[in-house]
Amino acid sequence: MAQSSIPPIGPLAVTFVSLTLAAYFIFSAIQGDYGILRRAVYQAEADGLQRELNLLQGSIAQLENKTLRLSDHYLDLDLLDQQARDVLGFIRPDEIVIQ
Repeated sequence: MAQSSIPPIGPLAVTFVSLTLAAYFIFSAIQGDYGILRRAVYQAEADGLQRELNLLQGSIAQLENKTLRLSDHYLDLDLLDQQARDVLGFIRPDEIVIQ
């Protein structure tokens, strides 16, 4: 029997394809649409939106408090006086206005 000096192509091709696929999947896991780096970006965005939500909820709570204080069931005369001065420009007869 004669020995062939040509190396077998099959095992080399399988190894090359396997390494190529492994490199692709590793790259995709790190920088793909659902990779580690994209997850960090999404997490930072979610944290920013959560802070904005907390600020808006605080603002809503303040507005609800003011609405309650000016409602028919509970009237805060100090707040009513302040709003009349700020919005309508009212003053008391015994006050002096300096411009």
